[in-house]
Parts: sequence; structure tokens; C-alpha cells
Amino acid sequence: MRILKCIFAILLFININLLAQERTDHDRKMEWFSNAKLGIFIHWGIYSVNGISESWSFFNNYINHDAYMKQLNSFNAQKYNPQEWVNLIQESGAKYAVITSKHHDGVALWDSKMPQAITTVNHSAAKKDLITPFVKHLKQAGLKTGLYFSLPDWSNPDYDVFTRERKRYDINKEPKKWDAFLNYYHNQLKELSTQYNPDLLWFDGDWEHNAQEWQTDKVRSLLKAKNQNIIINSRLDKHGDYETPEQGIPVFKPNNKYWELCYTMNDSWGYQPYDNHYKSSNMIIRTLVDCISMGGNLLLDIGPKPDGTIAPEQVKILKDLGRWTKKHAEGIYETQAGIPDGHFEGKTALSKNKDILYLYVDYKTKNGIVLTGIKSKINKVEILGNGASVNIKKLNETDYILHVNESDFDKDVTVIKVSLNQAIQLSEEKQQAISVETLFTKTQQADMSNYNLSKLSSDLNSGTNIFKNISLVADGLGFKSGVKNFNPTVNDWVIKNAEALYQTKAGIPTGHYSGNTVLSADNQTLYLFVEGQHTGPIAIKGLVNNISRIRIVGDGTMLSHEIYNKLYWSKIPGAVYIDIPKDKLDKQLTVVALLLDGPVKLYREKVGAIESNL
Repeated sequence: MRILKCIFAILLFININLLAQERTDHDRKMEWFSNAKLGIFIHWGIYSVNGISESWSFFNNYINHDAYMKQLNSFNAQKYNPQEWVNLIQESGAKYAVITSKHHDGVALWDSKMPQAITTVNHSAAKKDLITPFVKHLKQAGLKTGLYFSLPDWSNPDYDVFTRERKRYDINKEPKKWDAFLNYYHNQLKELSTQYNPDLLWFDGDWEHNAQEWQTDKVRSLLKAKNQNIIINSRLDKHGDYETPEQGIPVFKPNNKYWELCYTMNDSWGYQPYDNHYKSSNMIIRTLVDCISMGGNLLLDIGPKPDGTIAPEQVKILKDLGRWTKKHAEGIYETQAGIPDGHFEGKTALSKNKDILYLYVDYKTKNGIVLTGIKSKINKVEILGNGASVNIKKLNETDYILHVNESDFDKDVTVIKVSLNQAIQLSEEKQQAISVETLFTKTQQADMSNYNLSKLSSDLNSGTNIFKNISLVADGLGFKSGVKNFNPTVNDWVIKNAEALYQTKAGIPTGHYSGNTVLSADNQTLYLFVEGQHTGPIAIKGLVNNISRIRIVGDGTMLSHEIYNKLYWSKIPGAVYIDIPKDKLDKQLTVVALLLDGPVKLYREKVGAIESNL
């Protein structure tokens, strides 16, 4: 029995060590990806000719297959300049690019030698291999190479699926035909692997067959035979080196250590001339910050035109991104996910050693920026990009107010570098709720009105409402705090915003909105507390409800909103963006009310587990 126990213990020890070694090797392989933070996705294909859905337009019978393939005749790539593309990608601050080598329509953008292959070299007006020169310039620039590859090939006669309504055959009844297709797609992958030695393979379309039918283990083996360190996304058979949420910005940090949000600038992957629903550069930059703060990457898509040029709207966004990434490089690359919510109203990230805290501020304020619960000693606070110092007011052993000169704020997102004397340590103590006395009493020292109101909004957000036991009514009329030496600024603010204080309860969970919130008693009105003057529209993620109306509390001004990235096929709600006019902002703290079409409903995406492809 003892011998058996010893053998079991030895085997367990060996297994644990092998798993640890595998994890170490995987982390080493993933290091460049983890550090990159920004990549550029390129959807280029014949679908850009008519400006229609890439491949899906014939699959869904919006256009028949013959009509779709006629776009080959006008796909000329006459102005294609891969060096200019790479220059633009570099300027954006991206560290890697992923280009569609073949989409579901089966059109290969390289010179595939496989029989039955439809290629831009042999079948399009371009008569060119479009992948080779791009990869060449990409590698020369020191950028990592990613290739998108569709597992389905809806144009290949040996593939079983043709359109949503038509299948060519049953693979169980005609296994030889399926084997012929497997040989075809496996050999195309060998071509890509041999010719380009990509750093990353971005698979898509695995939903049509299971792993055994795709022979995914064989695919991994053939790719690793060329490059042992190749990175594969999780769309080969739901397992891979990293997860790839699509379009919907995660509401909260995914469990996976490595992940990447693939995201469009407008509502389309490929070029569509009439899709003018572009996000602003400011919105894209803040989306990148969202990803950085949760330890992930942003894979931002562009869709070139059939002649190889890139739409000016897309060029502008890439250049604007480049301005911001160049200025704030230290607070972007090689960072890791930031600190939990509740310490700072905004997004954060940490250096590799966790001894530098980066604060991302997407608003301007004269009232100061609150940072709480920091047990580590702060050595220095400065603005990234210009090195300007930040005035620090220490409130107690863990809480601070940071004052930034108005001229030092960035027009999109300001990054504040907080250097600590050690790896960051956070206070676990729950802060005591602000009292009526503290909130309303006028002090002889510096004006603490904004700080106290911010503290009040935080308390309200967590469900502590000090107004439940004092004489406050919904319209604020006749309100008296009962404090003798009261602060008129705070008193006036409470009367103005009484609606958001009277009988309201805890707000929505963190992640949906970058700030504090409360809900009305019937859960149908959502109140947002807005600090300072935002550099762009405020955003809400994961709100399932329709919005009936939006207004400024205490003012009544009606506001409009816009929704981005709501996909008809996805249950993930789009992001809501609300512009607040500068002249309607409260000097202390603005409150915005959203009347919903019913009790609040929220969507919190659960990003699935992944496994290493080792």
C-alpha cells in the first residue's frame, strides 16, 4: 500500500510540474500579444465592390452566388500600396495586424496552388497576390503578422454547406467528398504557414462542424510544425490561446488571462460606402482604454475599398489613435489590468511590477480627482505625455484629491501616472458613509463641496441613502437640512437634484457605467452622476432596455442618445452614448435621468473558458 501511495505521489508531482512548465511556456509565447494592446483587423475582399455583407450576402440569399462572384471582375486593387497600409498601422500605435487571407466566400487573397481554389491572382481583375507584399512590409516594420482564415468555404464544391437554405450533401453519407475538402483546407493552411510563417492564426466559422469533423488536432500539428510558438484564437474548436469577444465591449473583466475585442469603426467589417455610422476617434480611444484597463487587447477593423485605398474616415481614426498612443505609450503597452472599482471614478491599469498606477481620465474638472483606499506610499504623481506635476491633497492615510491644471488635460483621455514605493496595496476597510452633518456643514478650510457630493453619490450607488430619514421631497421644495452653519452650494445642489435622492436605491453594478448611479423605487428610472466635463459622450454598456427619454435632472433639458454595435444576430445590447451640452453641466456634479421602457434589465457577458493549444 505504501509503495502504491508513493507511486501515486510521484506521478502527481510529475503531472503538476508538467502543467506548470506548460503554463510557463504558454505565458512566454503569449508575452508579445499581452503587451501589444492594439492590433488592426483588415477585412478586404470582393464584397467591397458592391459594398455588401462579406460572404453572408449570398449565404442569406440577399444576392445569389453567381451575382456575388461577379464582383471578382471589378476587384482591381489598382491603388493598393501595402507599404502605405503598414505605415498607417504603425502610426496608429498597433503592434500587430490580422488580414483576411480567405473569408467564407472562399476567395483566397494569396496565390493558392490548390485545385479548385478561387484566387485574386487567377480570377479577379487585380491579377495579384495581395497577401505576400503586405506580410513582407509588416515583417520589415517589426510588426507581428496575423492571418484570418475561414474554416467554411461556401464556394468550394466539396464543402457540404452552400447557403442557409441549401446543403450540397451529407458528410456522413459521402465521407470521401468531405475528406477531399479537409485535404483542400488543410493544404491551404500549409501554404499560409510555409509562405508567411504567421505569428497568429485567426480562425472563424467553426460553428458549422465539430472539432472531430474539422480535424482540429491535425490543424494544430501542421501549424506548429512550422512555428512552435504560433498563437491561435479560440474559434478553431472553442479552445485556443485567447478569447475573442466580438463587437460588444465586455462589461467586466473576462476570467481569461488573454483576450481581444474585435471591433468595427462603423457597423461593417468590409467596406460599405453607405455605412456612415462611424464612432468618433474619442469613442475608439476610450474603447481601447476599456480593454487596457481589463488586461485585454483591441483589434480594430478597417475595410479597404476594392481599389486598395482606405476610406478617409478610417484613416482619420487611425491617425487620431496614433496621436494618443504615441503620447501615452508608457501607460498602454506592457501594462496589466488595473485596480478594482471603487477607488477611482474611471479606468485604471498597473505596470508589470504593480508599483505604478495609471489613471485614465476622460473628463476635465477644476474640482479635483478623487483617489481612495491606497495604502502604499505615493512617491510622485505626474501627467503622461508632458511630465506636468499634479498637485496632491492628502485627506488621510489612504485618500487623496489630485488637482490637474486645465491646460494639462488631454482632449480625449488624460493619463495620470501614480508612482508608488512598492507593489500597490489597497485598503480593505469599507469607508463610512458621509453624514448629514458633514455633507451640509460649511467649513472654514478649503471648499469640500465637490468631494462631499462625490462621496454622497458613491454612498447612494452602494445603497446608503441618508435622505430617507430627513425632510426631502421629490421636487426639493421647502427642504431644510437642519444644519445651522450649512453650505449653500451643497444645499442648492440637493434641492436641484432632489428627484435623484428622494427614495432612490442602489444603482446598477459596476462595469456598465464609469461612474456612480442610483435607481428609482420602481427600477424604471436610472440616474447617472456625471463628474466634470467629459471629452466625448458618456457611455453605458449592457443596457437591455429601450430608453424612452433622457433629461438633465433639475433642469429638464431633453437629451438624445445613439446606440453603436447592436447586432441583429447577437443578444449583446449595443453601447449607449449620450452627449451632454457643456452649458448644461452642473459646476459640482451633473445628474442625468434615463426613463426606461420597464424595470432595468442588464446584460453581463460571460466570456467562455479557453484552453491552450499546446
